[in-house]
Amino acid sequence: MRRKIPSTAALAAFEAAARHGSYTGAAEELSVTQSAVCRQIAGLESFVGVKLFRRGRRGVLLTEAGLAYGRSVRARLDEIERDTLSLMASGSGRGLLELGVVPTFATEWLLPRLPDFHARHPDITLNLTTRIQPFLFEDSGLDAALHAGGAPWPGSDYLHLMRESLVAVASPALLASRLPGRSRLQPPDVARLPLLQMATRPQAWRGWFEAQDLHVEGDLAGPRMDLFSMLIAAASRGQGAALVPQLLAEPALREGRLRVLVPRAHYSDRSYRLIYPQAKAHHPALVALREWLDGQARAWRAATGLD
Repeated sequence: MRRKIPSTAALAAFEAAARHGSYTGAAEELSVTQSAVCRQIAGLESFVGVKLFRRGRRGVLLTEAGLAYGRSVRARLDEIERDTLSLMASGSGRGLLELGVVPTFATEWLLPRLPDFHARHPDITLNLTTRIQPFLFEDSGLDAALHAGGAPWPGSDYLHLMRESLVAVASPALLASRLPGRSRLQPPDVARLPLLQMATRPQAWRGWFEAQDLHVEGDLAGPRMDLFSMLIAAASRGQGAALVPQLLAEPALREGRLRVLVPRAHYSDRSYRLIYPQAKAHHPALVALREWLDGQARAWRAATGLD
């Protein structure tokens, strides 16, 4: 049975006109005449039997049906473009990996080390995409993921990189104003500071205080933020104490923007891992990345004394 699929030229003209809100803007982008864009869109509307645009004072406006269809078409064209670029890269003999990453780990730990990987493997292109929650590889277009989590994902293998060690940190300026003259802090001192909260881990501070044999009223209260990078930035600016993975706080600690409040490792129930589908375990580019990450993680664990 013949598929009910419009021509890609018509879809490209429709997507460009929808994005610009103008047939003229679409024509300039596609290097065709305005009348050619009009013909493509008229043909598309005839094909689907639905009006996609209506005339406005300053150009064309999407109808309700056009708005919904435009979002879908844009997503599909983006996927086709990404797949085409991937094919072009792999067809030229270069390795290509699509890697999902948790953002702060990628920014603070992975990216500073990537020049070494590129120097060792100049034939491998590594694309990074932010992924915070677990997902199914078959629906993602990704080859592997760097993730902080607990249980392994179904149908996948993983490489352990390091356990997540959390440290309580705050800026020297906040400590000077809230706890003047205290060079060595104890866990009860931390309870006197404003507590910045990780939105996805609302019980984090409670677990930390319980590990110190403390029950603290108000340990669940405080400004909530979505990313560890936000917590680190807020704590660096004196807005409160933050409980963050030590490896992510290292740059701010080295630069003196943050100080560890209680020098005692507190391991969460999570570990940083490279996760990949079992079917791709022997992919040459993935093998190279896995071996490199293993070496980098071993060196970091040896340098920090952490697991």
